[in-house]
Amino acid sequence: MRNRLILLIIFLAFVHSTSWAQELNCSVKVLSPAIQGTDKNIFETLETSIKEFMNNTRWTNDNFKEEERIECNLTINVTKRNSVDEFEANIIVQSRRPVYKSSYFSNLINYQDNDFAFKYTPFQPFEFNENTYTNNLTSVLAFYAYIIIGLDYDSFSPEGGTPFYQKAQTIVNNAQNAPDKGWKAFEGSKNRYWIAENLSNPNFKALRMCMYNYHRMGLDLMTKDVELARKNIADALEGLMKVHNLQMGSFLMQLFFLAKADEIVNIFSVATPEVKNKLAPLLITIDPGNTSKFEKIRAN
Repeated sequence: MRNRLILLIIFLAFVHSTSWAQELNCSVKVLSPAIQGTDKNIFETLETSIKEFMNNTRWTNDNFKEEERIECNLTINVTKRNSVDEFEANIIVQSRRPVYKSSYFSNLINYQDNDFAFKYTPFQPFEFNENTYTNNLTSVLAFYAYIIIGLDYDSFSPEGGTPFYQKAQTIVNNAQNAPDKGWKAFEGSKNRYWIAENLSNPNFKALRMCMYNYHRMGLDLMTKDVELARKNIADALEGLMKVHNLQMGSFLMQLFFLAKADEIVNIFSVATPEVKNKLAPLLITIDPGNTSKFEKIRAN
């Protein structure tokens, strides 16, 4: 009997050590400084519910180890309470991926979505069906979950994020008849509709290949061969000129540089003068909004 008990303990320990985790390791903050005279407990329960929804939902069919979970953050700033259960807010979406054999993490997205209205009552169940629009709260959260996962997969394999962008596109399609903002093309050039559209558009294939070459063939080689890694990153960025020529000033290109501009400056500020003088003008051309940052590449 004692031997059986020992074997059972060993077996359970083995199962635990090889258990699989969900895809996301998502930190969530719900802030409400603009809301006065309201019981703040509702925002605490909302924060907990969102964290559980993001981290406990199985978003893919792949198995993740605990240490492989995708690091991401959602910061929700509630700006207005229209009724007992109706709120307006903005949501900041951030994710990052580790760089091979280092303690460094590289940002993949850093975006503030200002079109985030939702209904919520404490302890309500979070219902989501990827084939049907149920409510704006879970649809927005699921949309960004798939975008986060897709970007991560794109950074590890060529166009690896395709199935997750397709799921994000399905969420957008399902929301076309919803009254909530952020899902429709005519509402503006910078919203969830255009994120999904750009990521599924063949005109942006060079940007998606840049995601792979920049990270997997560039950053992940930094500890092995810095010069080769820097060259591969430069080549990846030069490939973005194709996107610029096809879709000048595109939203997706802006999102890329929102996440990457500072990192690019750090990488190439110590490059050779030849590389600096070639890359800095190219970056200024394709992302003029960050001209002052890219000028630092040549100044250093």
